[in-house]
Amino acid sequence: MLTICENNVAKIEAICREFNNDKGELINVLHKAQHTFGYLPEEVQEIIAENLHTSLAHVYGVVSFYSFFTMIPKGDHPINICMGTACYVRGAEKVLEEFKKLLNIQVGQTTADEKFSLSSLRCVGACGLAPVVLVGDKVYGRVTLDGVQEILDEYKG
Repeated sequence: MLTICENNVAKIEAICREFNNDKGELINVLHKAQHTFGYLPEEVQEIIAENLHTSLAHVYGVVSFYSFFTMIPKGDHPINICMGTACYVRGAEKVLEEFKKLLNIQVGQTTADEKFSLSSLRCVGACGLAPVVLVGDKVYGRVTLDGVQEILDEYKG
C-alpha cells in the first residue's frame, strides 16, 4: 500500500509542476502519476487536485471514467485477456475462467502475494492470434486452457 510520505508528496508536486499546475493537463498528470506509483489512490488524487486547483470530485471523475486509470494496485505481472469478438468466439471466456480458477481471483483483483492482477479488454488488434492474452507488454497468441498454466509458470520463478 502506498504511504503518502513527504517524498511521495514531493514527487506528485513535481509531476504537477512539469505540467505548469495546469488543470487542463489533468490527464497527462494522472498518466505520469500512475506510471510513478502504479495506481492512483485517493491520497494521490487529493494532492493532484490541490496542485491543479481543481476539485477532488473532478479528478476522481476523470480517474473513474477512463479504464486506463486504476485506483487499485496492480500485480507485478498484470494479465489482460482480450474479449474482442475474434478472441471471444475462439474461447477467450474459457481462458479467462481458467486464469480466475488458477489464480483464485476475479477480474479486477490482485493476488494476495501481489504477483498477478487480472483484467479483460475489448480488443488488442491481434485478431489473427485469437484468443490473445497480455502479461505486461508481452503478447501470447492462440492461448489454450493448457497454455494458461504454462504462462503463469513463466512468471512464478
